[in-house]
Amino acid sequence: MRKDIHPDSKDCQVSCACGNIFVIQTNKEKMTVDICNECHPFFTGSEKIVDAAGRVDKFKKKYKLS
Repeated sequence: MRKDIHPDSKDCQVSCACGNIFVIQTNKEKMTVDICNECHPFFTGSEKIVDAAGRVDKFKKKYKLS
């Protein structure tokens, strides 16, 4: 590995729009994000499947899933 070509790694405080704050390792000191694992619908369990044409039901029927 060559010396003096990699950026210095430091603690970065990441703040989300929902108010969640966590620390990661990167070359920046502060970072803001719009969505995180505390407020994303996939992780909170509040995600909804939008099915305008009945594709989910057609898939389940085709593969006999329910």
